[in-house]
Amino acid sequence: MNKLETLEHYFGHSSFRPLQEEVVDAILEKQDVLMILPTGGGKSLCYQLPTLLMEGITVVVSPLLALMHDQVVALKANGISAAMLSSMQNLEESQEIEAQLRAGEIKLLYVAPERLTNAYFLNLLHQLPINFFVIDEAHCVSEWGHEFRENYRRLSLLKEQFATTPIAAFTATATKAVEQDIAANLGLQNPKRVRGSLFRENLTINARHRIKDGRVQLMEFLKLYTNESGIIYTLSRKSTEAIAHFLQTKGIEARAYHAGLPTEEKNATYADFVADRVQVVVATIAFGMGIDKSNIRFVVHMTMPKTLENFYQEIGRAGRDGLEAETLLLFSAQDIVQQKMFIEDLPESPYKEHAFNKLDSMVRFANSENCRHQSIAAYFDDRIEACVKLCDNCTAPQSEKVDITTAARMLLSTILRTGQNFGLHYVIDVLKGSKEQRVLQNEHDKLSVYGIGEEYSKSQWLTIGDKLLERGAVEIGEFKVYKLTAFGVEVIKGAHKIDLKKERLTVQKAAAKKKVTYFDDYDVEVYDKLRDLRTQIATANNIPPYIVFSDKTLKDLSAKQPQSKEEMLDVHGIGEVKFERYGEAFLGVLQKS
Repeated sequence: MNKLETLEHYFGHSSFRPLQEEVVDAILEKQDVLMILPTGGGKSLCYQLPTLLMEGITVVVSPLLALMHDQVVALKANGISAAMLSSMQNLEESQEIEAQLRAGEIKLLYVAPERLTNAYFLNLLHQLPINFFVIDEAHCVSEWGHEFRENYRRLSLLKEQFATTPIAAFTATATKAVEQDIAANLGLQNPKRVRGSLFRENLTINARHRIKDGRVQLMEFLKLYTNESGIIYTLSRKSTEAIAHFLQTKGIEARAYHAGLPTEEKNATYADFVADRVQVVVATIAFGMGIDKSNIRFVVHMTMPKTLENFYQEIGRAGRDGLEAETLLLFSAQDIVQQKMFIEDLPESPYKEHAFNKLDSMVRFANSENCRHQSIAAYFDDRIEACVKLCDNCTAPQSEKVDITTAARMLLSTILRTGQNFGLHYVIDVLKGSKEQRVLQNEHDKLSVYGIGEEYSKSQWLTIGDKLLERGAVEIGEFKVYKLTAFGVEVIKGAHKIDLKKERLTVQKAAAKKKVTYFDDYDVEVYDKLRDLRTQIATANNIPPYIVFSDKTLKDLSAKQPQSKEEMLDVHGIGEVKFERYGEAFLGVLQKS
C-alpha cells in the first residue's frame, strides 16, 4: 500500500490534515524532524503512519503511562501492532513483549524516558532494527520550557548511541528559544522544522475576573454543557475535592483528581472519565497531560495557571475531535500573589527570574482586551489575524469603564487607618460598618472611615481590592495582610485615576448561545442510538468509547446514515479495520432507523 491507501485503510481518513504529509515524507526520507503543532492537530499520525511503510520498529518516548496506554489501545483497535514497556507490566509480560520485538511482531514500542538510561534496555535496542525514534512532548527536554524533566534532558544519548538513526520530535507548545534548545539537546542533524499555526478554529476562549469563589460563574457556564465531558482545573488538592463535592450536590457526576489520592482511586477516576461514566474531573495539573479522550467539550480554570504554556496545553485538551469546544479562565489578583509566593520560594537562579517573566505574561494575557487567540500566538512567536468570533474579547461589545478612584481612595485609607495589619475582608467589614465583635474590640468603629463604604456590596469591594492589586497600589504580606505601596499612597493623594470595566462590578453570567457543530443537520435520535451501541461495545471489550468511534464519527454517521459497507467507508474515521470490527453492528442500527 502507498501512504494514502495506508491512511485510509488503518486510520479511515481520505486525505491528510495540514502539515501531516510534509512530516510523513520527511520521516520516510530518514530526516530528523522537529514538529510543533497544537493539540488536536494530528501529531501522532505523523509517526504512526510512516512506520507502517518502513522496515523495522519505531521507539516512541512518552512521559506518561496513561498516555502510552491509550495510544497502544487505539493503535491495536486500528489493527496496528503496538506495545509499551513500563512499570505497568510484570516480568513475564515484559519478557513476552521482548520476544515479540525480536520476532518482528511489533511496529511501535512506547517507553518512558527513564528506560533509555537502563543498560539492559539499551543493549536490547542495539539488537533490534530501529527505523526511527520519536520524542513525544519534546518541550520536556528544555529547561526553559514549562514542564522540564531531567530524564528528558538525558535523551541526548540517543544520537550518541544510535548516530545514524533519525529522530522525530513533537510538541504542541514551544517558543523559538525552547525550539532551539530541543534541537540542540537532542543533537538533531539539520532537522526538518515544521511549525503549525496555533489557531484552534473550533475552540472558544473566555477569561473573566473571578467573583468570590467563582462557583456562580462556573454553574452558569456548565448550563451550556449538560451531560458533556469536561475538565475543571484548580490550584490545590483541597479545592479539587471541595469543587467536586459542590458539583455533585448540583447533580453533576464529578470526581476529584490530585497527586495525593491513592493510585487505585486516581486510576479508577481516569478510566471512568475516559469511558464516559464520569462527566467532569476536577483536578490539579497532575491530570490530563497527553490525555487521548477526543470528546472533551470544555475546560475551566478556577485559578490562574503559572504560565501561558501550561494554559495553552491544558485548554488544548478540549475539542480534539474537531467539534466545537469552549474554555473559561476565572482569575483574581489573589491568584497572582499566590503564584508569586511559590516562585519566591525557589532558590535564586536565572530560572527563578524566568518564572517571574512567564507569570507576568500570563497576567497580561488574562487582563488583556485583545483577541485571546492572537495573544497566545504572539507569545509563541506566531502571527495570526484576530479570531473575530472565538474569544470573549472579540465578541464582546466595547466595555464601558467606570471611575472608581473615590472608592479606591476609601479602601486604601481604611487599610492605612487600621494600621496595615489586616486582611481585605476585615478592611471591608470596617468600610461597611460591620458590628463584628473583632471590629468593635479593636475600636475600629470609631475611625473616620468606619461605615463610609455602604454604597458597594462586599463582593464589589473585593473586586475593587483586586483592581488595586493589579495596579500595584497594594501588596499582600505575611498572613494575607494588605499593605500600601508607594503608588497606593499617591492614589490616596489624588495623583492617579483608577477605572474598572463596568461588568466587573456585577455578577457575570455566561452568555446564552446556540451550540454549533460541524454537523448541524445530524439526526439526534439516531446519534443517541449509535452512542448507546458504542457504549455497549466499549464495555464488552473493556476499551474507552472513543476508541470504537469518536463523537465526530457518530455525528457523521447519523447525518449521512449509510446503508452499506461502501457508504460507511466514506464516513469520517472509518477504515477497513474499524469496519471489520464494528461496522455490521452500526449498520444494523442505521438500517432500522
